[in-house]
Amino acid sequence: MECKSFAPILREDARVLILGTMPSVMSLKTHQYYGHPQNHFWPIIFSLIELPLPSSYEQRVQEVINNRIAIWDVAASCDREGSNDSAIRNAIANDFHNLLPRLPELQLICFNGTKARDLWKKHVGDISPSSVGFVTLPSSSPIPGRKIKTLPQKLAAWMVIKEYLAGNRNLRKLSLNHWSINTDPGNA
Repeated sequence: MECKSFAPILREDARVLILGTMPSVMSLKTHQYYGHPQNHFWPIIFSLIELPLPSSYEQRVQEVINNRIAIWDVAASCDREGSNDSAIRNAIANDFHNLLPRLPELQLICFNGTKARDLWKKHVGDISPSSVGFVTLPSSSPIPGRKIKTLPQKLAAWMVIKEYLAGNRNLRKLSLNHWSINTDPGNA
């Protein structure tokens, strides 16, 4: 089945860009990013920005924009049966060459899971300004995978975003060569 992504959610003062792969079947039906009720994305984001989770998608989008977060997918289109990222075939990337210059205050690009990162590396590459960091975060997806994490584990890893939203530029810069952060305290 051919899938097409949505337009980005953003305002030009965004500091953080969160990239998924492609909306799930449920998200495509509802025309909402992270529209599956079991996806952890919205609870994670609203925990980060310390606001109650609105029931309305429109309110969620407005709060994300107000908190300088942008949302998009790496893939503009792909072939995929079902919602699993491992089923993505024939991906065509979104136009980041035109998007990134529109975000002059961007500090961090977050990949929502390793598949988003892998699609970026394969189809987009190193096109961002050197002042922008990269981080691969545990997927917010409810679909079990090899590296499935609990919601508290995911939230702990996603907390790196909070510092960038606050404008803390003293953080260690994450580069294209530093594709993930260690979220397991036992391996610190």
